[in-house]
Amino acid sequence: MNQPSIVRTNAAELYDAYVMKNYAKAPLTLVRGEGVWAWDDTGKKYLDFASGIAVNALGHCHPVWVEAIRRQAGELIHCSNLYRNPNYGELARRLVQQAGPGRVYLCNSGTEANEAMIKLSRLHGIRKSGEEGKCYKVLVAKNAFHGRTYGGMSATPQEKIQKGFRPLVPGFAAGEINNVQSFADLIDDQTAAIMIETVQGEGGVTMCTDEFLWGLRRLCDQHNLLLMLDEVQCGFGRTGAFYAFQHSGVRADVIGMAKGIANGYPMGAIWCGEKHAELFTPGSHGTTFGGSPLACAAALAVFEVLEREDLIRKVAANGAAWKAQLEQLAVEFPRQVAGVTGRGYMLGLRLHGEPAPYLPLLREGGLLCPVAGLNTIRLLPPLIATSEHLTLATDIIRGALRKKETA
Repeated sequence: MNQPSIVRTNAAELYDAYVMKNYAKAPLTLVRGEGVWAWDDTGKKYLDFASGIAVNALGHCHPVWVEAIRRQAGELIHCSNLYRNPNYGELARRLVQQAGPGRVYLCNSGTEANEAMIKLSRLHGIRKSGEEGKCYKVLVAKNAFHGRTYGGMSATPQEKIQKGFRPLVPGFAAGEINNVQSFADLIDDQTAAIMIETVQGEGGVTMCTDEFLWGLRRLCDQHNLLLMLDEVQCGFGRTGAFYAFQHSGVRADVIGMAKGIANGYPMGAIWCGEKHAELFTPGSHGTTFGGSPLACAAALAVFEVLEREDLIRKVAANGAAWKAQLEQLAVEFPRQVAGVTGRGYMLGLRLHGEPAPYLPLLREGGLLCPVAGLNTIRLLPPLIATSEHLTLATDIIRGALRKKETA
């Protein structure tokens, strides 16, 4: 591996002077990445298990992905959706192959995908009731996170997300995750859909059980509701299946996705099953940038590498072994570690206290990762991470726990 060329800048001063304060102050400046590794502006090397918050599925600067971007940038970058581009059609075909018969809409982000799903639910409500504004309610789960646009934020029943922005978009009610009855109790004549993260990422890496997903499927069939699954963070192989809900065998009506879909190039998408795919008609929804030739080339390169390197199967196998390693930490440090949640390369180390104090210790050891919920360290390695990388991460975490215990 070539040594990185470190660019020393005054990024911290520039951020302090010119960047809005909607993010907490960053602890370091990253200047380069290669594979599972990232370097800061002092030359320190980190195992990057934040992956841009589950975005860098292929890690940093994968050569197949980089070449696809370079090639497409020299041919056609953007043309809008006034015209066809071959990459859009091919990517839609590949997504339909994974999800089943239906149609695809491409956008730019996860929250845009969720906004599109919410709009579809409104159209379904009109079809169901025969009247606009009569059937529009969407049921979501407590501790969910569906984005920060007004629709996505209104569907996110967390005070820290909604505070300061009321009045919100009406029509959302929240049940308890993995409690089918709590959702059944909320259904009335105004209900059009249920929208659920198959694995709650921001909410603490909390998985929907198979029984819960099947229970929601039955409710949707019984009451003519759309089952809309938010796979923005947990899709594209992260849990060891292309979509996380595929572990259960349940069928979705609509799927939202983003993050790992294009390995860092902004992209989101929804898939809609055939029965509901005609709800969007010309003029009912759109995007200027979504599905550009360059974005689609990035996503198609992700598909190529997933298949060529057999990454999803490796994530399933390596992730199971890694979870067992992390569970051993609960045995070694019972006063600090409560357990491990998640699946594949989307795991959460549940703590008995707040996770934030551990992050400096992990960075000191050379590991980058975010937190989730109130008590969880979230681990999101690139899908190219090997068992050796996972073991190294476990060792760094063990070292941080040991330091905290003796502090």
